[in-house]
Amino acid sequence: MTATKLILALLLFLLISSSIANSKKIRGRKPCKRLVLYFHDIIYNGKNAKNATSAIVGSPAWGNRTNLAVPNRFGDMVIFDDPITLDNNFRSTPIGRAQGFYLYDKKEILTAWFGFSFVFNSTQLKGTINFAGADDIMKTTRDLSVIGGTGDFFMTRGMATLMTDAYEDDRYFRLRVDVKLYECY
Repeated sequence: MTATKLILALLLFLLISSSIANSKKIRGRKPCKRLVLYFHDIIYNGKNAKNATSAIVGSPAWGNRTNLAVPNRFGDMVIFDDPITLDNNFRSTPIGRAQGFYLYDKKEILTAWFGFSFVFNSTQLKGTINFAGADDIMKTTRDLSVIGGTGDFFMTRGMATLMTDAYEDDRYFRLRVDVKLYECY
């Protein structure tokens, strides 16, 4: 074996070893901060303007802005400003707001894509946590990326596990959000 091939083999071995070690280190890491929160979404249906926390702002040609499109809500885009609570009681005092949008992005099955922030301005928490990712609604749990934050969550990174905690027709749902932050500054 030539010296060049030996050096290349050694570099390849070191690269693979380093990659395996780093992936094990990341998977085994404990979160630096963890929050379990609930957010409550009430979609405007033409009659509930006083209580609605979200609205359909875009729909396919065959849809409208007071009823989610059939099939699977495909093409609907919803913006929201939902209360965040520490427990699953809608009447609990909110500790912040979930603000952003979701759009139903698949015709064959019920899925959505989320982009939103948790906005906190309480005595307990100040700042934002920003989320983005696909939500396969039919799964029991699904993960979104935590892509940054401000204030108490400055430049944070991590993941949020969503679980549908309750729903009523197409008009209300409550998500349990288990936020695990792995980069905290």
